Amino acid sequence: MKVVIMVAAHKKFPMPEKKGYLPILVGATKNYKPGIEYQRDDEGENISAKNPNYNELTAVYWAWKNLKDVDAVGLVHYRRLFFDKKPYNLNNVISVGKVHQLLQKYDVLLPKKRNYYIETNYSHYIHAHYQEPLDKTREIIKKSYPAYLKEFDRVMKNRKAHMFNMFIMRREAFDSYCNFMFDVLGKLENTIDISNYSVQEARVFGYISELLMDVWLYTTKESYKEISWGQIGSKHLVKKAISFVNRKFGLKTKTHFE
Repeated sequence: MKVVIMVAAHKKFPMPEKKGYLPILVGATKNYKPGIEYQRDDEGENISAKNPNYNELTAVYWAWKNLKDVDAVGLVHYRRLFFDKKPYNLNNVISVGKVHQLLQKYDVLLPKKRNYYIETNYSHYIHAHYQEPLDKTREIIKKSYPAYLKEFDRVMKNRKAHMFNMFIMRREAFDSYCNFMFDVLGKLENTIDISNYSVQEARVFGYISELLMDVWLYTTKESYKEISWGQIGSKHLVKKAISFVNRKFGLKTKTHFE
C-alpha cells in the first residue's frame, strides 16, 4: 500500500523525515520563497490561488487531482500532526507502517473529536463566524444532496466533531469525500458574497469544510478510527480562552492561532 501524508505549510518549517510524508506549500502562488523545496500546490490541476478562502484544502484538491498512483492519502499540518506516542515531536509522528496496519481494518483515520461541551457545533460556529454561509450550506445540501441532510442536521446539533481537516483515507474514501466536499463548497462559493469579509472570515470555505467531514462520514458510513494527535509548539491557551469568553458576549474574535 502506497501512503502519502501531506504536511500543509505556508512557510518553511521543520518537517517529519519519516517515509511517506510529503511537505506541501499551500497557497504557493503567493507564499513561495527561494529555499522552500516543498511540493507546491500550484502545479498541475489546482486551486492554489484560492488558498486565502480555502485554507489547507488547496493541498487536498491538489492531491485529489494529481496524486493518481497512491492507495491512501492523508493531510496533517506543520504544527498539528498524528502521533504514535508522546512526547509530541517530529520523531514520534505516526509511521506509514502503523497507518498501513490500521487501513487494513478501517477506511478513514481521524483525530479524536473536539468537544465544545456547552455549545453545539452550530452555535459554536455562528458565535465565531458569520451565520449566513452555514445556513446556505444547509440549503445547498437539501437541494443537491438530500440524502446527506439528516446527518447535516444531526452534526449541527452535536457538541463534538472531527475538526482541523486532518485525516488519512483509503483512496476510494478520499475520492468520495472530495467529490462531495468540493462540490458543496463550489456551490457555496457561487452563492455568497465574501468581498467585504475580513481576512479571517474570508477563510470561510475552509471553516465550513471542517463540519462537512462528519456529514460525509456518517452519511456514507465509512469505517473509521480515531487516532492520537497533538500540536508542536505553543497552544495559545490564554488567547483561546479570551476568544472563547468574547464569543459568549457575541463578539467575533480570532479562532485560529499560529
